[in-house]
Amino acid sequence: MTIRNVRDHGQRYRPRMACLKKVESVVLEMQDPKTGVKCQTQRLVITTIPHAITGEDIVAWIAYRFKVDALEARAMGTMMVAFGYIYPLQDHKRLILKPDTSLYRFQTPYFWPAQQWPVEDTDYAIYLAKRNIRKKGMLELYEQEEYNNLYKWMNHKWDFIVMQAKEQYRAGKERKKPDRVVFDCQERAYWVVHRPPPGTVSAMDYGHERMIDPNMEEKKTSDYYRRIIMFTQQCIMRPRVKSSVSIGAIVKYSTTYKEHDPFLHPCLPSSPWLTDDITYWTLNMPNVETPTKMRVERWTFSFGELLTDQRGRADFRLFLKKEFSGENLAFWEACEDLKWGAAETMKEKAQQIYKTFLARGAPRWINIDGKTMEITVKGLGHPHRYVLDAAQTHIYMLMKKDSYGRYLKSPVFKETQKKAIAPEAHRFSAVQQSTYGDKAE
Repeated sequence: MTIRNVRDHGQRYRPRMACLKKVESVVLEMQDPKTGVKCQTQRLVITTIPHAITGEDIVAWIAYRFKVDALEARAMGTMMVAFGYIYPLQDHKRLILKPDTSLYRFQTPYFWPAQQWPVEDTDYAIYLAKRNIRKKGMLELYEQEEYNNLYKWMNHKWDFIVMQAKEQYRAGKERKKPDRVVFDCQERAYWVVHRPPPGTVSAMDYGHERMIDPNMEEKKTSDYYRRIIMFTQQCIMRPRVKSSVSIGAIVKYSTTYKEHDPFLHPCLPSSPWLTDDITYWTLNMPNVETPTKMRVERWTFSFGELLTDQRGRADFRLFLKKEFSGENLAFWEACEDLKWGAAETMKEKAQQIYKTFLARGAPRWINIDGKTMEITVKGLGHPHRYVLDAAQTHIYMLMKKDSYGRYLKSPVFKETQKKAIAPEAHRFSAVQQSTYGDKAE
């Protein structure tokens, strides 16, 4: 396998390298002859494989070493397999750890991710050409597609690639069969980690490359000192709050929320964790028809409390509909869905929000200022989760300063407040009181 000793800046400057170093220390501990995972010679079909380990032994060692359950130990072992520190001898396509008698081996440190070898197309082409020679053209479907694409892309140096593949194949045949099988599994595991089959998530997908080392010491130029002075001035001018004001804010918050804190105030009608009565959960379901008085009272604390509660948001939506401004809340909810929704539908959602709320002649057009619109339209050229943050914040503040105050004075809120129920405290029998007291203690 031809790999040049060139540092990959895309990996070298990632914070993840520190995490990989910790994983490597665990792998080294697992290979300890006395306290590590039990290794023994295993027979694979007709070939004897030295230093093989089973999946159940790996899970048992991790669970014992870190004092975790089997499920968490298996997840940690799967992470090691996904990064290529342990490779399977049988099911090569699935980089997972099976907690059974499936055979695995420790990857040689030469192929560890922290070595930071650049994964180049030439090396992959040589590997596929070598497999093509060994398998006599019977590659996996995705490998055959990659082989054909690389042949078209590197047609100008394909003779060199085939020559290197033949030389490596010839050198491999001179090894003993167990050593040859082990090396083939090591190399295949390396490429399955770095060039995984379609539909699988690559553990080595680290995003955009960084061509500048963030830890490199910067030269002390005039621009450097100018930025230091500017930063220091901004720190000096930053507004600060007196401790008395901060303490006053904490006291006010505690006084406001005291009766709504289940640790400081008893739940009504009772705590389901202590009495096994689920009435409290039933009365406080997200979309209950009639909320409790304490729940409605929380809506008056802040606009954020109102929007956080699904029942309160539904009540606020009814008020906005009567005021013919329901598009503001609909836009805010659409932005939240974009921010927390699935990544694969992000682009389509952003375009749909623009067509529905922001474009000229949109069916539910919202009113935002020109500067915010300019920032939003510019960001939609390369949409991401937070591309609509500026417009969402503008609409949020508009509803908070204008609509929220009028909602608290509206007949809609007063009617909900009037219908709200106040459950009575649960009455316990003598036996229940003793049980309740024991649980509380």
